[in-house]
Formats: sequence, structure tokens, C-alpha cells
Amino acid sequence: MVLARAVITDRFHGHAVPRYIALLGQTLCVVPVVAPVIGGGIMSVWSWRAVFLTLCVFGLLLTVGVIAKVPETLPPQRCHRGGLLGSFRSMGRLAGHRPFLGNALVLGLSSAALFAYISGSSFVFERIHGLSAGMYAVIFAVNSGGQLLAGTVFSRLARRVRMNTLLTVPVVAAVAGALAQVVFTALTGESLAASWITQFVTFSAFGICVPATIALGQSLGRTAPGATSALLGGLQFLFGALASCLVGLFGESSSLPMGLIMLIALALAALCLVGLVRPWDGHGEVGAH
Repeated sequence: MVLARAVITDRFHGHAVPRYIALLGQTLCVVPVVAPVIGGGIMSVWSWRAVFLTLCVFGLLLTVGVIAKVPETLPPQRCHRGGLLGSFRSMGRLAGHRPFLGNALVLGLSSAALFAYISGSSFVFERIHGLSAGMYAVIFAVNSGGQLLAGTVFSRLARRVRMNTLLTVPVVAAVAGALAQVVFTALTGESLAASWITQFVTFSAFGICVPATIALGQSLGRTAPGATSALLGGLQFLFGALASCLVGLFGESSSLPMGLIMLIALALAALCLVGLVRPWDGHGEVGAH
């Protein structure tokens, strides 16, 4: 994922960058819905070992595809010497740049909320609300469809609307969705409809928030696209892993732990947006310096 983003930054410029980054995001929305169906089909015919064989085949196909269709995209004059140490130096310089750090933290904290949902929603809908695995798959698919639709809207608006505006709106929407979920649960108890609607709003907002932060971050770190993508991706999955652990740590008897973790992460993301990104300054916009 990190290398794919860097390749996009090498190959495309201007408004094309967020459009193709959004396409990557849309792919990631579809895959979690399709993959369990494929896995279930494999398990119904063969043993669990066949799943790993299938993954191996996919890996081989991807390797062949990369060798055949993805040439070197970084021009020789832009290659950086210094190996791994040089990459860490580049990351250090990027981390010291306030707007970039803000975007990286917004991405990481949004991903924390996203992974909290992914790791906790099955317990909420199946154990608390008593839904079957099939019905939970439907809910997850609908929410993923909302994220996919939001990503499509983002790719269409990227040419006409400021990228910082496209980042601000979904952060506000995600905070509102997570806050509504916590408030409804605390005041009225567990409600299937309230959980689904509020999580749909929050999950859909990620379809715009994630590609917007990546597009702005890659724009701000264009001089070192590989280090930029690595730092963004590293924070994204580090925060996501920590949030997943927290959801499991605080039990599975209520949806409040998941909702509170999502709300805290998104509230911190909003603070980073206001305090570090400062979207009104327009850092990272196409044509901005």
C-alpha cells in the first residue's frame, strides 16, 4: 500500500493525484466485502489450508502483474542515496513540518476509529443485538457501500473543491456520527437502528477523510514520496492496531467501549485538524506553495 501511493505520486500530478488515491481507497472498501465471500466459498469445498494456498496464488499473480505492468516510476535524478538511514532522516524532516504532521495524525486517528469499528462491530451486532453472521455481513456491506460511495464523491469533487475543505467536512461528520452513537447508547440503551445509522454516517465519512489526508500528505511531502507514504502508512496502521487492542481490552458486553474509543480518536483528529493542519491556510493544495 505504501509503495502504491508513492508510485501514484511519481506518475501523476495536480488534481489527478487525489483521484487515483481515492481509487485505491475505493478498492479497499470493496475488498473487505468480497474477501469473506470468497473465503467462505473456499471453506465450503476444501479445508482451511486451501485459504493459504489461495493467498499464495494471489501473491504470485500480483508479483507477475507488478513485474509486467509497473515500471520504475521514480526518475533517476530524484533518487535519494543513503538507504534506510536516509529514509528515516526524511521522515524526521517531514514530522517537523506542522501541516504534514497534522495530516498524518488526522489519518492515524481516523484509522484508529475505523479499526475500532472493524474489530468491534461484529461483537456489537452479533452478540449484543443478536444478529446472525449473515445479517452482520449485510450491515458491514451496506456500511462499506457508503464508504465506497463517499470515495466516489470525493474523486468527483477533487477537481472543483479545495482539498482542505474536503478533509474538514468528513472529520466533522465522523465526529458527529460517533458522538450520536455514544449519546444514544448512554441515554436510551442499545438500539440496532441507532447503532447502524450512526455507524453508517461515521464509516461513510472515512471514504472522504482517508483519501483527503493522504492526498494532502503526499502533496506536502512530494520531495520524498516514499518516506512520506511510509510515514503516513506506518502511523495509519500503528494507531489502527492500538485501537483494535483497546476495543478487545474493554470487553464485549456493551457497544459503549467501541463507541467511546471511536469518539475519542475522532475528537483528537478534529483537534489536530484545527491546531496543526489549519485548513484555512490551504497547505498542500494543488498549486499552493
